[in-house]
Amino acid sequence: MELLQLTFTFFALSLAGLGLLLLWLEARHRLEPSSPLKLKFEAWSVSITPGRYCVEGFVTINNPHGQMEVFVPELRAKPRLLASESLKNITLTTRVEPRHPDEESRADDYWFAYIVKGHKSTQAKISIWIEGEQLEQRLDSLWVDIHWVNYGPFGRLKKREGLLVPLKHPAPVQPQDAKWREGDHCYVLAVPTHLLGVLDNVETILRHYAGAVLQPGDILTIAESPLAVMQGRYQHPSEIVPSALARTLCRVFHPTSSLATACGLQSLINSVGPARVLMAWLLGALLKLAAIKGGFYRLAGPQARLIDDVTGSTPPYDQTIVMGPEDPEKVVQLMAAALGHGVAVVDVNDLGRVKILAASRGCDLKLLERALKPNPAGNANERTPLVVVRPRS
Repeated sequence: MELLQLTFTFFALSLAGLGLLLLWLEARHRLEPSSPLKLKFEAWSVSITPGRYCVEGFVTINNPHGQMEVFVPELRAKPRLLASESLKNITLTTRVEPRHPDEESRADDYWFAYIVKGHKSTQAKISIWIEGEQLEQRLDSLWVDIHWVNYGPFGRLKKREGLLVPLKHPAPVQPQDAKWREGDHCYVLAVPTHLLGVLDNVETILRHYAGAVLQPGDILTIAESPLAVMQGRYQHPSEIVPSALARTLCRVFHPTSSLATACGLQSLINSVGPARVLMAWLLGALLKLAAIKGGFYRLAGPQARLIDDVTGSTPPYDQTIVMGPEDPEKVVQLMAAALGHGVAVVDVNDLGRVKILAASRGCDLKLLERALKPNPAGNANERTPLVVVRPRS
């Protein structure tokens, strides 16, 4: 009887200790130094003249906090060209022009320290000139890194956010040129696009590149990573501060997992919270002892499987951590209503694994799994994030 009481007491104390640990982890996570400022890219455009590209756009910095005032003492733009060949004899010139609402810009475009008050915002105009020979044949995209500093009650935080500006766009596939592949009771067409980014609208991309070939009964699929990228769900690892929990638990994952690095796992912790990650790990370990695999990923939520760590995405996103898309179910229903065709968000790899994250009403899921199993979109740099699946009558 005494042994039973001791066992029960030990079990109760263990649960209480675990509960306190989870509460402490959540409280510590919420109290991590952070800035309320949000940076958004707006109104970017490309103008082309012989031997010269001019890329212009705005970054808007907004402070949604009611009381906190935050300084922005530094902001600079660092562009990087992506091309099909050498960048020799191509020059880049960059200008950052402050557009503070209550301050006059200096003639030398010096970024003077500015205070963004509560519920206020400020802007900067970014201009980049690209000069050289045969630019239209050589250039592909422009990646712009914005390096800026937030200074306030939380300390001094260095921030980095990237934007991709496409400089080359493939022609939309036309019915007479479409190269359909025969699948299992279906036909499959991989649809090329330009390199996608936050400047792209999902409906516009689907309609522009695939609209001409769609017929009644077709299902249009979009890969989950390009959709997430268009939603802005990517982050440079320098923006992530790994906790002790992330540095410890990441070591138990398989080296090829996107959660096997401290920053990769911390991105999941930032998404679902440290308590859920720790509980998923503990219960997942117990399930593994019972020969039940995959418990952690089921308990930690869908983002645990969808995170792509560094090298997991096509350049230039291979330098970032890409999360899974936000609310794919809502996306497919909206896109299906707009296009009048079935739409699905999918995650497919070269090993024949097909995961349908979301599909609009009426989509044949078994047909999609059969059609996508050979991975017609490819797993390298094919730039075919859209795939049309047509049932074979």
